[in-house]
Parts: sequence; structure tokens; C-alpha cells
Amino acid sequence: MREKLQSLPRNSAPTRLHRRCFLTGRPRANYRHFGLSRHVLREMVYECLLPGATRSSW
Repeated sequence: MREKLQSLPRNSAPTRLHRRCFLTGRPRANYRHFGLSRHVLREMVYECLLPGATRSSW
């Protein structure tokens, strides 16, 4: 059993997978619903490219 586990690739375990931004590949600050990082999401909302998302106005 141990030999079988050792023969598997290191990154084949699903727990080692990490969500990344679809456009930039940024590993942090991702929104699951959009699959984008906060930087890209903010720019797309400002350019009205995401339907239903609105900017907050104070």
C-alpha cells in the first residue's frame, strides 16, 4: 500500500488544489461565485462588465 501511495504524483491529492483567479492566476482574495480575484472583479464592475453587480455609493 505504501508503495502505491509513493508512486502517486505529489500534487494529485485534491486537498492540495487551490482556487486561483481565472484571469490573473492570483491565489488569494478570490470570489467563488465569479472565479475572479478582488482586483479583477472591481475593475469589471467599474466597466459594467458584470451584470447584476453594482458599485457601492456612500
